[in-house]
Amino acid sequence: MAPPTFTVFTATYNRAHTLGRVYHSLQAQTLRDFEWLIVDDGSTDGTAALVAGWRAQAEFPIRILYQPNAGKAAAFNRGVQEARGELFLNLDSDDACIHTALERLLHHWEAIPAPQRESFTGVTSLCVDQRGLIQGPLFPHTILDSDSLEVAFRYRDEGERWGFHRTEVLRAFPFPVDRESRFVSESVVWFAIARHYKTRFVNEPLRLYFRPDGAGDHLSELSPGAARGRLPYHLMVLNELLEWLPVAPQEFLRSALAYSRYSFCLGTGLRQQLGQIQARSMKVLIVLVSPVGWLYGRRDRRRFS
Repeated sequence: MAPPTFTVFTATYNRAHTLGRVYHSLQAQTLRDFEWLIVDDGSTDGTAALVAGWRAQAEFPIRILYQPNAGKAAAFNRGVQEARGELFLNLDSDDACIHTALERLLHHWEAIPAPQRESFTGVTSLCVDQRGLIQGPLFPHTILDSDSLEVAFRYRDEGERWGFHRTEVLRAFPFPVDRESRFVSESVVWFAIARHYKTRFVNEPLRLYFRPDGAGDHLSELSPGAARGRLPYHLMVLNELLEWLPVAPQEFLRSALAYSRYSFCLGTGLRQQLGQIQARSMKVLIVLVSPVGWLYGRRDRRRFS
């Protein structure tokens, strides 16, 4: 049997109550050339039995792999290694997609001239929430061939997005896995890929993003694991992305403050913080924001205790 075009990947942990959204939206797809690969990250809520029932009746192949709870990054890496599809599409365990999503993603991918596709990692689309509202601004063009770095720094894009990458590209850029925090900012990987490959961004909403009512502000609510997981992203900005400083200086100020805050929160002093910063200009910036970072870090530590 020929491998599928898409591997639709879902990492799940005790999401039996929402996983049906993914299954039913895949069952409704107009394009059938895909497999659904699930990595069950240690669920104890009957997920395995639920998926077994779907496998018996689904009109597409379903594979489920079980692992002890290790976090989404570890589950994602395993999914990439086990994927049989050429294109790897992550669909979270509490979301869904419109019935033509795979068909439209493939359409946009094949619209890239074949000789140019090797320089692209994939296609990224828009998302809508459960009320049908687009989450975030539109891209500056209906079809935009760019990369995650330019979209983030030049176009200041912070909306909910959804798309696929070529599986072989993801295998070359695995997520760093922190067994203690079990979390890592996804942009660490997306930005690394962006230095080598372009992405086609399209102003077409294809994913349904279910925003929980009363969700907290992740900037004000923090755990030690989240602080550890976010640090590598801000360190990457301050050390490796200085070419974007003239374009988006406010992003470097934000990363300097976040790096200082999370470091103080985790008990890392200013001298140690500066030892991890390479550019003199960024060292100066860390010193300037350190009083504010120290105050936020002290507040975080008090909340933890």
